[in-house]
Amino acid sequence: MRLLLVEDMPDLADAVLRFLRSEGHAVDHVADAAGADAALLTGEYACVILDLGLPDGSGLAVLRAARARGDRVPVIVATAYDQIRDRIAGLDAGADDYVVKPYDLQELAARIRAHARRGQGQPQARISFAGLEVDRNAARVWQGGEEIRLTSREWALFDAFLGARGRVLAKPALEEALYAFDAQIEGNAVEVYISRLRQKIGQGLIETRRGLGYVLK
Repeated sequence: MRLLLVEDMPDLADAVLRFLRSEGHAVDHVADAAGADAALLTGEYACVILDLGLPDGSGLAVLRAARARGDRVPVIVATAYDQIRDRIAGLDAGADDYVVKPYDLQELAARIRAHARRGQGQPQARISFAGLEVDRNAARVWQGGEEIRLTSREWALFDAFLGARGRVLAKPALEEALYAFDAQIEGNAVEVYISRLRQKIGQGLIETRRGLGYVLK
């Protein structure tokens, strides 16, 4: 899924980026409030990880501005501020969750998955359809009791279809699920990964809507 990390500490940002990308997520990173405002205005994200102490302002101001314009993207505040009043301020500003540095990356990833699913209206992690068993927490798929091995980008694409709940996804939306905004995108990447997915989960599950995009039936 497409995530936004707002973090001004280079070492921590690098560690979080490497971990989340290894989990198959496309992660955009900005290091200040201005960058966060711009990213939220132009991008669509499944979840935001937001630091509060930014060099050019407060993350709370970013969050309040997003909520004021009706942006309902799930936001996890991740900060060194650990006082109860700080937690209350973050939650009152519209945060969905609050973690204190240093935080465990596995726990952060689990919170991201949970909030992203709820944001999509799909709180359950395990689903069954068309002969497939899917665990979105573990990023695993089974068919007839046999596990289907997906690469991180194959999973990212498949998970985007699951989150869409039967809506048609245009090629740009699928590219966003695969790549961060600073990545080099190959022109036929979406077609290549959809072809690979079809080979693994079944040719008939992902339908091409000519001139529109693709849909998971």
